[in-house]
Amino acid sequence: MDFAGEEFGRLDILVNNAGLSPTYGSLAEVSEELFDKVIAVNVKGPFRLSALAGERMIAGGGGAIINISTTGSLHGEPVALPYTAAKAALNNVTEGFARSLGPTVRVNAILAGPFLTDIAKHWDMEAFEADARGYPLRRAGQPNEIVGAAVYLASDAASFTTGALLTVDGGQRFGR
Repeated sequence: MDFAGEEFGRLDILVNNAGLSPTYGSLAEVSEELFDKVIAVNVKGPFRLSALAGERMIAGGGGAIINISTTGSLHGEPVALPYTAAKAALNNVTEGFARSLGPTVRVNAILAGPFLTDIAKHWDMEAFEADARGYPLRRAGQPNEIVGAAVYLASDAASFTTGALLTVDGGQRFGR
């Protein structure tokens, strides 16, 4: 943030895109240390960055904060419960910061469905493809397919959008 302020004179956009979702054998195997790490990366980091960036954005006359969440935050997933719980908290943080930083700063979240990023290397693709047959678009997204949502939320086109949880999931939520 210091660099952006020094280099450009202000901070206009913050995208909180960090995420951590380690695998585990069973819910009983989730240690306190693992749980705390998942919460720290997925909630605490975006909270602190939003608080600091929000102050700078207000001082600079405005800005946009975009949190990257997941559709899993809308329903607990036993195979990723610490992660989906943390992202549900991030959704709440998004709405709280929208209220706190408005009207100067807009704060929104993108609830991403399955995207073929580095995380997909760890998926059981056969099981995923069987599951995806139940989605309207019947596939995972390519990383470039989420860019438009982020550009929209960062731009003046979203000047009347704050506190929104924008789902970009190929219809995955209907396949459940």
